[in-house]
Amino acid sequence: MQTAATEWIRQNSHALTARKPDEPFDDLRPLAPLVRDARIVALGAATRQTRELSEVAHRVARLLVEEEGFRSVVLEGDDPGRLGLAAYVATGAGDPGAMLAEARAFWRTGEILELVRWMRAYNERHPGDPVRLAEPPTAQAGTLAEAERALADGAAWWQRHTGDKVVYWGGMAHTAIGTPRTVSVSPTEPPQTHRNMGGYLRERMGTGFRSIGLTMPMPTPSPAFVDTVLTEAAGTGPAYFLDLTLPRPEPVRRVLDAPTRTRLIGPTYDPRHDESHHMSGAALTTWFDAIIHTQEVTPSRRITE
Repeated sequence: MQTAATEWIRQNSHALTARKPDEPFDDLRPLAPLVRDARIVALGAATRQTRELSEVAHRVARLLVEEEGFRSVVLEGDDPGRLGLAAYVATGAGDPGAMLAEARAFWRTGEILELVRWMRAYNERHPGDPVRLAEPPTAQAGTLAEAERALADGAAWWQRHTGDKVVYWGGMAHTAIGTPRTVSVSPTEPPQTHRNMGGYLRERMGTGFRSIGLTMPMPTPSPAFVDTVLTEAAGTGPAYFLDLTLPRPEPVRRVLDAPTRTRLIGPTYDPRHDESHHMSGAALTTWFDAIIHTQEVTPSRRITE
C-alpha cells in the first residue's frame, strides 16, 4: 500500500524548482485553482524556524497577492500594530528590522523581514490597491483550546471586516483542519487534544477556508510518520506541491486517508526524543487540502545576518 501511495504522489505532484521568493511563479501556478476562490488560505509549517519553509510560504503569499487578488496577510505569533509593522507596510514609516527585534522569536528572522519589506515595496508600486498586514483582534485565552478559538475568531473577524481575501501564515498545529487533533510538543508534557483554529474555520467557512501544510523530512522521521511516504515520493527533487483533494484509488486511501502522525516542532525541540514532537489524531487528507513538501531545510536567518 505504501508503494502505491508513493507512486501516486509522484504521478500527481508538481515539482517546485524555484526556491527564492522573487523567482518566477511558473512552478507554483498549479496551486492557484485550488485556493483562488477561498476567503482565507492558511500556510501552516511543521516548524516556524527554517529558512526553506519560510521562503516557500513567502512565495505562495506573493503568488496569491500578485496574481489572485489576496490583499491581507496575517502573521501568526505577535501583534504587528504593537510593533509598528502594520504602519510600516502601509506608509513606510520606521525601521522594520528594529521593529522585528522587539517581536517574539517566531518573527525575529531574516525571512519575515524580507516578507515585510516586499509588502511595503508592493504598496509603493500599487498605491491604489495595497496589501495589508492584518491586525485581527486578540482575546485573552487561559488555555490552548481557548487560544485556538481566539485565533479563528480573529482571522474570521478581519476577513469580514475588510472584505479582503486573506493569507494566514502560521504553524501547522493551528492551521490544520483538526476536529479535534492532538499535539505532542515535548517528552515531558502530556499531549493535548482539542479543536483548533483550522477546524473552527472549516466548520464556519467550508472550502472558503483552505489549509496548506508545509512538511519536511528532517530529521529522518519514524516509519509511523506520514512524512516517510512524502519523503520517499520526492526522490531527489528539492520540493513538490500535491493537491490532496484529488480522487485517490483505494490502495492510496489506505495510506493517505488513515490516521497518522506528522512532524511538528514548536519553539523547543529535543532531538533525543524526536518522536515526541508530532501532530496526530487524523489523516493527512483530513488536515490539509494540499501540502508543499520540502526535502532539505536549514535554520532561519536571524535579522542581524
